[in-house]
Parts: sequence; C-alpha cells; structure tokens
Amino acid sequence: MSAEPHLKVVLCWHMHQPEYRDLSSREYQLPWTYLHAIKDYVDMASHLEANPGARAVVNFAPILLDQIADYAQQVNGFLEGGTPIADPVLGALDRAVLPSDPEQRVSLIRACLRANEKHLIDPFPPFRRLADLATHLLEHPDAAIYLSEQYLADILVWYHLVWVGETVRRQDPRITVLVEKGTGFSLQDRRQLLGVIGELLAGVIGRYKRLAEAGQIELSMTPYAHPIVPLLLDLQSAREAMPDVQLPVAESYPGGAERAQWHIRRGIERFEQYFDIRPQGCWPSEGSVSVDTLRLLEKEGFQWAASGGSVLSNSLAASASAGETQARCVHRGYRLSKGKLGCFFRDDGLSDLVGFTYSDWHADDAVLDLIRHLENIAESCRENPHSVVSIILDGENAWEYYPNNGYYFLSALYEKLADHPQLELTTFADYLRDRPTIVELPNLVAGSWVHGSFSTWIGDPDKNRGWDMLCDAKRTYDSVVDAGELSGARLAAAMEQLAVCEGSDWAWWFGDYNPADSVRDFDRLYRTHLANLYQILGADPPEYLAHAFTHGGGAPQAGGVMRRGQSAA
Repeated sequence: MSAEPHLKVVLCWHMHQPEYRDLSSREYQLPWTYLHAIKDYVDMASHLEANPGARAVVNFAPILLDQIADYAQQVNGFLEGGTPIADPVLGALDRAVLPSDPEQRVSLIRACLRANEKHLIDPFPPFRRLADLATHLLEHPDAAIYLSEQYLADILVWYHLVWVGETVRRQDPRITVLVEKGTGFSLQDRRQLLGVIGELLAGVIGRYKRLAEAGQIELSMTPYAHPIVPLLLDLQSAREAMPDVQLPVAESYPGGAERAQWHIRRGIERFEQYFDIRPQGCWPSEGSVSVDTLRLLEKEGFQWAASGGSVLSNSLAASASAGETQARCVHRGYRLSKGKLGCFFRDDGLSDLVGFTYSDWHADDAVLDLIRHLENIAESCRENPHSVVSIILDGENAWEYYPNNGYYFLSALYEKLADHPQLELTTFADYLRDRPTIVELPNLVAGSWVHGSFSTWIGDPDKNRGWDMLCDAKRTYDSVVDAGELSGARLAAAMEQLAVCEGSDWAWWFGDYNPADSVRDFDRLYRTHLANLYQILGADPPEYLAHAFTHGGGAPQAGGVMRRGQSAA
C-alpha cells in the first residue's frame, strides 16, 4: 500500500418514494415502491454484499420503509391465506381469471408498458413483441376485447421479470426458467413469480440491517414523509436563493415548526423500529437545508447532515469568509457558527456523472473516468488530510437508464474503489469519528441539491397553488384539533394523512416541464390525499379538490418513472 495519505470518499445512496397508498382504501395507486424494491433496492444490497471491502451510506425515507413492509405483509397474506393484494398491477399476478372488460384490459396493458424501452424492453425479444402489439392496441382500444387471456398473462409476467433486479435474474433459477420459457406463462408460473417477489420484499430491509451491523454501511434517514423542512419552517426562506421568486398567497405554513419536528421524531421512531439503531445522520429531503433546519437536526441529536454543492457555493458567496481558498472547497466538512452538527456538501459534478452521464458509457470506461477525477482531487488536496468527497444521489432512479440495471458499473465501481491505494471509502459517521478539522461556515443560504434553491418545489404557479391548498387543509386540521374534536385512532390517522400531504414529491411533479402522464398521476394522488384528510377531520373537502389544478405537462413518457432532475452543476 502507498504511504500517500488517502482521500476519503463517501458514496451516499438515497432511497425514497412518496406514499402511493390511498390511505382510506389502503390501495396502492402507483406501483413504484414495490418495483424499485425488487429491482434497485435488492440490487444495491447485492452489490455491497458481493464486495465486502466496499463501504457506503444508505439513506432511507421512513415512509418508504413502511410501504416496503406493507407490501411484504400483503404478498405473504395472499400466499398464506388468500388475502387480496391491494395493488392492481401486482395483484393481477394472483388472479386466476384476468379481466375481460376492455377498459380494464387496456388499463392493465398500459401499466405494463411503464418501463424504459432501451434497457427494460428491447433486451428481451418476447417482451418487445408484446409491447409492439400493445402499442397498436392502444391506438385501437376497442380491439382489446379480442385479446386472449394468454396475452395478458404474458405481458404481465414479462413486466415483472424486467423489473426484477439484475442480480436476481442472474442468481435465482426460478427467474431464469421463466425468462427462458418466454411465452405461454401459466397461473402456476405467475404465482411462482409472485412468491419470488414476496421473498425479495420481505428480505430487503433485513439485508441492509445486516450490512450495517457488519460495519459495511452506515444507515441514515430523511424526515418521515420527505417534506421540504426549510419551507415548513419558513416559506420565505425560498427568497434566500431566489430573491424575486413569486411565492404562494399564504405567507407561512401554519404550525410549520411543530410539523417539522414531528416528521423528524416520527422518522427516528420508524427507523429504529426497522433497524434497531438510532440514526446519526440525515439527508434532509432533497438535501434541503436552512440555518433553522440544521439547528433543529442538531437539537434532535443528529451528528451530521448533507446538502448540495450549490448550497455551499451560494453560502460562501454570501459569507465574509468567501475569499478564503480553503473554505471554498466542497471536499471538506463544515459546521455552522456556534454549532456542532457536521455538514457535508455533495460534489455535484461527480454525483451527476454517476446519476446521468455514465449510463451511456462502457462501465469500465465510466469507472476509470470517475477514479481519474478522484485521483486529481486527491492530488489537489494532498496537503489537507481532512478532505472528503461526497458523492450523493438517488439509489434507485439512475439504474433504469444503465444497461443491466447498472450491474457492470456498480460491480466495477465498488471493486476499483475498495482496492485503490489512494482512495478510502468511508461513511460520514466514521469520518467524524476521526475528529477531523471542521470548517466553520458563518452563513448558510437556504436551498436544496437542485440548483441550490427551492425552485423545484415552489415559485411556479402550479407549485404555489399546491402549497396554498396544503395551507388550507392545515388550517382546517388545526381548527378541528384545537376544538378537541379528534382523539385516539382518528387523531393518529389525521396526523399520518397530514404528513403524507406534506411530502415533497407532489410539488416536484407540478409544472409543465414534466411528462403529462406523471403530472396527472401526481395531481390526482395529491388531491386524493388532501380530500382524505378533510374526511378524517369530518369536514367537507373544498370543491376545488374535485378538479385537476395543474396546467399541461410535457409530452407523455414511454417508460418508467421520470428521471429525477439534474442539478445546475
């Protein structure tokens, strides 16, 4: 091993999905939680298990953990006792008789096309043929009545086969047999596939727990339902990075400080339930931070938080110490004046290479390029033994755009980084445990990992309307609670439903730059969550909740969940 000092590198993978359940019916409206669980969360755990020398931080939104556990329980309930699965796509695997109604058939077929064509459909010729037929059918939906049940069974099975993780396709003989069979899937085949899915869902959280117990990963969390905490605390904080932004009619979110604290404490509670440890670190939803947010996280016992590199750039530009060369470096740990919480900032350039650029590269070339960048950073930081590079991105969305779900890239990434003589994979908690020199940050400009601002969640007319609708609901909630009209299970249900409405993902999708289909889905689901809250409160939902409020959206997207936005870097 080289005697040269090691550059510390933290790979931080953030896992989150919003609440897709209609909490009144408990039925899932969109399938992305279980699909990402059996593909991405399973694969990400497998790559770490296969590379014991690799280390990483894995961050979970607790509301995602709740949904994974619920799915696992539902599949087990069906397999053990025949209890129906409350997800129309997953549940179709267990149906002895598939729908005969043309409208239901078209809906199921449309759902089975929501996959990346290049990497999840084209590599599998039987699925490609089914998808081509489906494309013609969707142009003539009345023809659905002439389809055989075998066509529905085959496209349903293939949809789930391509969403199963690459490591599972390579290692599980039950999946290999189904892939090789290709067509003519029986009810027994479908139920065997459902059994594999159930095993994956039931085991995935425990796999991360074991990796943490072995010291290979650090587990961290996001506040419970993934809210933008700085905006809950102060809507006006959006002006720190966007002075001229047009904000909602509401000047503040009612009782926002109490709600922010609730999300943090509820998140810790749920995290401890699943992992039996208290998290030391927090990736605030979307890396959204403000001075008040960091102070609150420190008060609640966190040792570190992280955000985007653009937030650091904005903060340094507004700081009296902006001229200090050392303080300008994103590859350091920071803390607020008079604070103890360690704060790390994402290397936006390197993170976006992994999240967006390398998907089109040969895996070996991509890994070598990333290592070259890290070696250059190591050389420039050789006089500073406390340097740390933070590569932070979603642990789920990028891989749909990589060949083989990123299998070759991730395998090579962990192997090369774990064995590199000048690079040391570590975690934020372990970095702080070594008592490094931390740079004091006199000023922090509130913002997120996207452009260093909150423009993705506020400022657009549709986003502002979403906030005003939420504020209306919160004022009704406060009125009912203050009057003592809620208690026990009903109060708990109202608090849970309110938390779901406060999640960040609804506003993320509002705006005409997102695919029209996704905008419609999230508009509808957001209004459903708000209406459910009013009903729990015993209040009539406003008439406006019966109508879509978003305007347009971009062209419909052929496959999967839209790739989440790239930062400005």
